[in-house]
Amino acid sequence: MRRAFLMRRHAIATLVVLLVLSVRAASAATVLVYTKNQVGKGLYVHENIPASVEAIKKLGRENSFAVMVSDNPADFTDANLKNYKALIFDNVNNEIFDSEEQKEALQRYIHDGGGFVGIHSASGGMRNWPWFWSLVGGKFNRHPKLQTFTIKVKDSTDPSTAHFPATFQWTDEFYFLDHMAPDLHILLAGDLTTLVDPAKDKYPGKLFGDEFPLAWKHEFEGGRAWYTALGHQKEHYSDPGFTKHLLGGILWAMGQAPPSKASQPKH
Repeated sequence: MRRAFLMRRHAIATLVVLLVLSVRAASAATVLVYTKNQVGKGLYVHENIPASVEAIKKLGRENSFAVMVSDNPADFTDANLKNYKALIFDNVNNEIFDSEEQKEALQRYIHDGGGFVGIHSASGGMRNWPWFWSLVGGKFNRHPKLQTFTIKVKDSTDPSTAHFPATFQWTDEFYFLDHMAPDLHILLAGDLTTLVDPAKDKYPGKLFGDEFPLAWKHEFEGGRAWYTALGHQKEHYSDPGFTKHLLGGILWAMGQAPPSKASQPKH
């Protein structure tokens, strides 16, 4: 009889442990990695997407957040987006929604305090939607040829940039954006004096002096948005410095890092 009692007690204890674990799993922070690209003649789709997805999944495993991946715009509904602490627009490009209802669901998600992360060509998504440009922080304009240039850290205390030296060399596409939001807290800026680009006098000219913003964050219409223009090459997503950069942005967008006071870019 005592043995039966002990077996029942063990079974109850096991059930309690499983219940606790299931509750923790259900309540674990989850992010959605969105990789939709418009496909067609003359439309560019980045080859880095598989590597970037795997890098974000690895960050999730190592930092206790779950990662869901989708390229289906039908996932943009109020009911589904409520499952995510942040939406990561991973190298999306051109038209990435099928309907006004999907776009409105994204807007409501942000207005309800949701987090947004844009990586590299996310600034080239929805090129005819001004609200999206404002969320990202700007709209892709152009980039010169892939090359090595100097990056300056503008905020050495932010979790996404604190690990970088004050200046460092980086090989990438140097993205120029326009229609830039006025409230951006600049995290990284590229040194234009180190860039080979015959067209830079035309744009951006001296808009930001001898620099141009390459990563930033801002609080936007109730939500949080973080963006980096870096990340063209698939090799970037196995670079510990770059993945730590992404992690800092993801955690901030999820609300797991304290926001810093917004500062406007220098004109």
